[in-house]
Amino acid sequence: MRGSTAPHFVYSPYKHVAVALPSDSGAISTAVAGAPTPIVVNGRSTLPSGVTALTLAFATGECGTETWDGMARQLATANLPGLVQAGIDYIISTGGEAGVFTCTTDAGMEAFIACYVSPRLIGFDFDIERGQSADIVVSLVRRIKTAQERHPELRFSFTLATWGASDGSLASLNDDGQRVMQAIRAAGLTDYYINLMVMDYGEAIPRNCVVASAVCDMGQSAIQAARNLNSRFGVPMSRIELTPMIGVNDVVANVFTLEDAQVLARFARESVLGGVHFWSLDRDAPCPAGVSGVSSTCSGLTGVPGFGFTTAFRDALR
Repeated sequence: MRGSTAPHFVYSPYKHVAVALPSDSGAISTAVAGAPTPIVVNGRSTLPSGVTALTLAFATGECGTETWDGMARQLATANLPGLVQAGIDYIISTGGEAGVFTCTTDAGMEAFIACYVSPRLIGFDFDIERGQSADIVVSLVRRIKTAQERHPELRFSFTLATWGASDGSLASLNDDGQRVMQAIRAAGLTDYYINLMVMDYGEAIPRNCVVASAVCDMGQSAIQAARNLNSRFGVPMSRIELTPMIGVNDVVANVFTLEDAQVLARFARESVLGGVHFWSLDRDAPCPAGVSGVSSTCSGLTGVPGFGFTTAFRDALR
């Protein structure tokens, strides 16, 4: 059992539950090693040794009646006993790039939390990147504040897009992120984490990222993003988490390498950050011949074996 308090640091790759999901069993699986393989087989984890937590993505819709990529929430809850048996901790992530999670009542939030409670639940993550209105964000943050008071053993985090500006402007969160920070302050929420999506900076200019050899240096840009958030919004380093998109990003000129993983992990360890994650476990595989561009099932990098990033982060964070 994890214990009665939330961990101060979490390393948990994102697992998009709909990817590599068998239609017959509904067992959360990944095809990093080739054929889809359940995360848990016969009560044992199939993750690389030393990787003991996942962030499960994404629950969307209204709290208490949420779905997972349009599938009933039983898809996720049916997998929880296996994760518990295998000793895999987990975070439940909501929203995401393609979905919105809302919560208008405390009762709904309690029903949502109750569905996923187990000895291995670390907490809940709220990924806000769809231009949600201020009213939606304010309502969600208020529900989270009440939930945090009722469940102090759980972690609550907000995943937000960021720049890594190196021009002295401290350019950090976009409009979505700024609405979240305003709502946090208005609600008086204090026990929370900000998980920065250190990816997709765009054009290699100092306003967006740390530039080296005419490209965004993804490792150094992640570090700069954390420092900007700390300086501009006063979020302690211990409450900042970083989530890169491994390999080729949606902005294809932004490429996160194994060397970047080592740089980011070293900074996280030395600065005592709150966590490191990455998007995503399913992408931590070499692309088959003929696959080009951005893929949900491979990194777009050659020479990086399956689980290469998973184990690189694991080793560098020790």
